[in-house]
Amino acid sequence: MPETHHTRGGVRDGIRHGADGIRRAADRIDAATPPERDRAVDALRAFAILGVVLGHWLVTALVADGGALHTASPLQHMPWLAPISWAFQTLAVFFLVGGHVATRGYTSARARGTTYGQWLTSRLSRLFKPVVVVLALWTVVATALLLTGAQFETVRTLVRLALSPMWFLLVFSALTAATPLLLRLHPLWPLVVVLHVDIVRFGLGGPDWLGWVNLAAGWMVPYTVGAAWTRGELEGRRAGWLLFGGGAVVTAMLVAWAGYPASMVGVPGASVSNLNPPTLAAVTFGLAQCGLALLLRDRLRRGMRRPPVWAAVAFVNLSAMTIFLWHQTALMATTATGLAAGRLPGLHTVPDGLGWVAARLVWLPVFVLVLTVCWSAFRSFEQGPRKVGGRPSRVIRVHRRTEPAAAKEARRA
Repeated sequence: MPETHHTRGGVRDGIRHGADGIRRAADRIDAATPPERDRAVDALRAFAILGVVLGHWLVTALVADGGALHTASPLQHMPWLAPISWAFQTLAVFFLVGGHVATRGYTSARARGTTYGQWLTSRLSRLFKPVVVVLALWTVVATALLLTGAQFETVRTLVRLALSPMWFLLVFSALTAATPLLLRLHPLWPLVVVLHVDIVRFGLGGPDWLGWVNLAAGWMVPYTVGAAWTRGELEGRRAGWLLFGGGAVVTAMLVAWAGYPASMVGVPGASVSNLNPPTLAAVTFGLAQCGLALLLRDRLRRGMRRPPVWAAVAFVNLSAMTIFLWHQTALMATTATGLAAGRLPGLHTVPDGLGWVAARLVWLPVFVLVLTVCWSAFRSFEQGPRKVGGRPSRVIRVHRRTEPAAAKEARRA
């Protein structure tokens, strides 16, 4: 018994020391963050990234059918779950933050005499370094699967899911490159383009390919709302309420009376997707999200004053692209590995009931664990490599004479 007591005491001491270490690290990150940094921006970015990840994990199923895997969605079999997509389709918030940060950064760079090319290279390099690694790995994986006899449809399904986040980066990069042209653009103009494209496409029987115009125009709307935020035009709560209330009401009308889908993500087998390409309903819904984000800014700023909360948000921001690019791979790696044990509920079965939903919730911690492994393996391509012993490499030590490494990392978040 004394030995058991001693062991339990040692475990409690270890947990306490670990918690103290986490608190000290959080305090260091909090102290190293420049006081002028708007932490609400980082909180919104973290929310947008995690919303997309959880949304994909909850509504994407890989069903084992014989020797093949094909995609399915619980929204396909249980359309009454559409409100889930309202909570986790957060791309508009990411474009809002992206437009705000890019226009603010470009204005500051121009004031410092930085050229457009230098500014753009700096903005995009951190986005695309991790992309190269994802493309290289999946090229090897797809080739290996085909050479070992995997069905082409299965390989195509896996590759499509793994690379599906790339479209978002292409659009985001194009809008970033066009920032000097979008600095003063009113969001109403791209919204009018989306409206007319949908009128021609759905009301006048126009060609389906016309909808792809909205891939640029649709996401330009929240991006230019972010630019308006930078210009100081959205500081009052009235603007937030107008966007939130107006966007929500118009979206409800479009779904209820104009025949737009209730789901804000694509559903396999559906004749129309609100997201692929974006429809007017997706854009007005995004405006409602932007309005809500603007209304929550002050509350988020207060919440981010707590060092543990801020440290978690800073971590997500430092790893945003790694998390975003590898979360689908984590899902598929878990699914493929689980096949060795047979068809597992919530992983390989048809998502046609609440039993599947309950089982999928149980799998979420496993997805997080596998994503953590991916993050450990590939984070250096986003954050820069580190030397043995935890010392930052030259990538992180740049300008260390002028500011501590912790402050440098906090600025990069």
